[in-house]
Amino acid sequence: MLKQHKDDITFRKFIRKNLLRYIFPNIIFNSCIPYLTLRSMNTVYLFQGKYCFARFLLPMALLLPFIITYDILKRIVVFSQRDDTILELPDRFTKNKFMFTMAAINGVATLIVVLTITLCVQINIPDHYGFNGTALSVLLGIIAGILSIIFALLPIKKIIL
Repeated sequence: MLKQHKDDITFRKFIRKNLLRYIFPNIIFNSCIPYLTLRSMNTVYLFQGKYCFARFLLPMALLLPFIITYDILKRIVVFSQRDDTILELPDRFTKNKFMFTMAAINGVATLIVVLTITLCVQINIPDHYGFNGTALSVLLGIIAGILSIIFALLPIKKIIL
C-alpha cells in the first residue's frame, strides 16, 4: 500500500508528530491521576479495596489501545486522501469497519494480556500484601507510554504492509 516516492520524509514527519502527540500526554496523565487519587500511598492493593490498582490499570489497558489505534488509523486515512501522498489505499477499502475492528482487537487483546499478568501477580503474592502507591503510579505512566508507542506504530505498520 505504500508507494515508493521521494517524498516519504513527509510520512516520517507524520509518524514522529503523532508519536509525540500520544506519548507525553499519556505518560503524564496516567501517572498523575492515580497519584492524586490514591488515598494511602503506602499500601495499595491490586484488586482489594476502593482504591485498588486494577481500577486504573484495566480501563487503561482496554481504552488506550482502542482510542490510539482508531485515531491513528483515522489520521492515516485522511493523510492518504490528500493530493500526491505516499500512501495509496485500495478502492474497496472499508475504512470504518477496518478501523473499528483493528481498534477493538488491539484493546481486547491488551486487556486480556494485562489482566492475565495482573492475576498471576495477585496469585503469587502473599495475602494482604500492599504495594507502594507512588511506585505503582510511575509504573502506570511507563505502561501508558509503552502502550502509546506500540499502538501508534502498529496500525501504521499494518496499513503500510
